[in-house]
Amino acid sequence: MPRYRTQITTDIARDQVFSDLAHFDRAAEWDPGVAEGTMLTPEPVGRGSRFALRAKFLGRTIPLEYEIVDFEAGARVVLRAETPFVRSIDTITFASVPVDSPTTDVTYDARLEPRRLARLATPLLALAFGRIGDRAAAGLRERLCSNVVR
Repeated sequence: MPRYRTQITTDIARDQVFSDLAHFDRAAEWDPGVAEGTMLTPEPVGRGSRFALRAKFLGRTIPLEYEIVDFEAGARVVLRAETPFVRSIDTITFASVPVDSPTTDVTYDARLEPRRLARLATPLLALAFGRIGDRAAAGLRERLCSNVVR
């Protein structure tokens, strides 16, 4: 199963970073692999919130609908998207380092679970997923380390 994990430390307060990244419709602002995003459910963001993203993958633009399946305000958000060929599970965790400081560790852990015939392409998917993850991590690092959050 292809997986990508990165950790970024920022001087932005945990609650502020969490609020920004839990709004997954904003992923296009930091992930060059996302063409656009829209929030499909009303505010506030929480378990059950859904987001429509148009992702660029292997030369194509693919519509994905992400849903928050686990939500711990200020600490953790888990998003899931499914197509007939793959399931994507993105887990973003937030921790103040040290506790009660304005410094935040953000860990982004993305897993891609190929389904059906796509399982045969797992090695190719893993390679592509690594490259996509590197670009997304660079965009996220730039956003968090230049203090550009909403």
